[in-house]
Amino acid sequence: MSLTREDVRKIAFLARIRIADDELDSLAGELNNIIGWVEQLSKVDTDGVEPMTSVADMTLPKRVDAVTDGDVAEKVLANAPDREGDFYTVPKVVE
Repeated sequence: MSLTREDVRKIAFLARIRIADDELDSLAGELNNIIGWVEQLSKVDTDGVEPMTSVADMTLPKRVDAVTDGDVAEKVLANAPDREGDFYTVPKVVE
């Protein structure tokens, strides 16, 4: 695939980028090089290769899914500027 000046002009318009007419040819060349690299990558055989999130082989540490705190409503509500029972009281903002 090869991009023309008009293709680059349309891409710039869609991306809301202002590009001078004298820069269109050089930008078309750069974009064609990028597309060439992507086409080259699509030819790589990746059958049997597991997807990875990092190049370093690592596993995340896991912890036991157990409740270790909670039932501290009094401590949480102690920070409330105004409270009514077990709830925060806030000023009304919608009329």
